[in-house]
Amino acid sequence: GAQPQFGRPAPPPQTGWERLSELWRLDERQRYPEETMNIVRSAFTGAVVGWVYGGLPAFRQARKAFIASSHGELFQNRADAVQSAHRAGLRSFIRYGWRWSWRVAVFVTIFNVVSTGLSVYRNKTTISNFASAGALTGAIFRMHLGLQGLAGGFVFGTAIGIPAGGLLIIVQKLTGETLQERRTREHRELYERKLLEWQSRLSVTEVLDQMESNTQGEPETESTRI
Repeated sequence: GAQPQFGRPAPPPQTGWERLSELWRLDERQRYPEETMNIVRSAFTGAVVGWVYGGLPAFRQARKAFIASSHGELFQNRADAVQSAHRAGLRSFIRYGWRWSWRVAVFVTIFNVVSTGLSVYRNKTTISNFASAGALTGAIFRMHLGLQGLAGGFVFGTAIGIPAGGLLIIVQKLTGETLQERRTREHRELYERKLLEWQSRLSVTEVLDQMESNTQGEPETESTRI
């Protein structure tokens, strides 16, 4: 008889390492998990915020410095003078904005990778996950200053991670469940749906096997009677 060409659906990830490895795999719809996309989006947002934070003050300062130091210079007209001042400010905006941009982006990325990894591995979202992520990120950024810098970065990162994590948890709780709780629920519902579909197809296959066996047995019975 025909044998089913499909197996029992795999259960949701059970261990922390299985859940972690799933973060970097495409799902059935060829999409990365929401946690992974949040890390990418937050890195981009951090880069933009860092660029604005570092670039705008540098732009204004460079423009003022150019105006203050260019009283003796000759310009073709007022528009030429204004453009020259803006070009000086733009150079500072790009230069100092970039310095802040990549630092903020790296800080936010490390923080989110660690906090998300801990939440996924432990299968729960807690303040301690964000505090640990902030402490580790701060220590990494200040470790080049020696033990004193390492300790200062540890404290600074923890001080940032706790309120940031608390705010994020509150926002998620307002929706009724945290991101990790929703992911666990969706995994369970998807597995149950796949299991029902598999059991349904398996029942149909068993019926077809029985019908085929009965069909093959009928000619043999008639031949035996003759």
